[in-house]
Amino acid sequence: MQNRVDASKMELTEKIVDIRRVAKTVKGGRNMRFSVTVVVGDGEGHVGMGLGKAIEIPEAVRKATEDAKKKMIYVPTVGTTVPHETIGEFGAGKVLIMPSAKGTGVIAGSSVRTVLEAAGIKDVRAKSLGTSNTGNMARATMEGLKSLTTVEEVAKRRGKTPEEIIG
Repeated sequence: MQNRVDASKMELTEKIVDIRRVAKTVKGGRNMRFSVTVVVGDGEGHVGMGLGKAIEIPEAVRKATEDAKKKMIYVPTVGTTVPHETIGEFGAGKVLIMPSAKGTGVIAGSSVRTVLEAAGIKDVRAKSLGTSNTGNMARATMEGLKSLTTVEEVAKRRGKTPEEIIG
């Protein structure tokens, strides 16, 4: 749908969304590992989310960060907010993302806030619908951000001017 972004030339901030201890039961007992979800962003419209699994937390964080850099997307913005209302879905998680007036701030819960802030969106309202699972909420937010388009993109796709689209 959207082109991937080259993360090697950007100044990225990384935030850990979720650390989970997972166990696989084998003949000798339980094998413990850590599953880490990380969000990376440059605060200027680029954001990515990744998952890493390893026996030790630092190694899992490193893997998750690499994964997030590979999966970076560009988020179109209008000023400091999103261009239009959207719903992102992943699993049982749904996130409603709504544009807001300048000065509102990021009104969102848990991992949704982390993803929106990493993307550099300053004024937005978001509501989590369905699950409260932090990993699924972060993924649902990413899906919602992927579906955003600007008036210029829609006009170009339809072969019209932005003024004709707005009305």
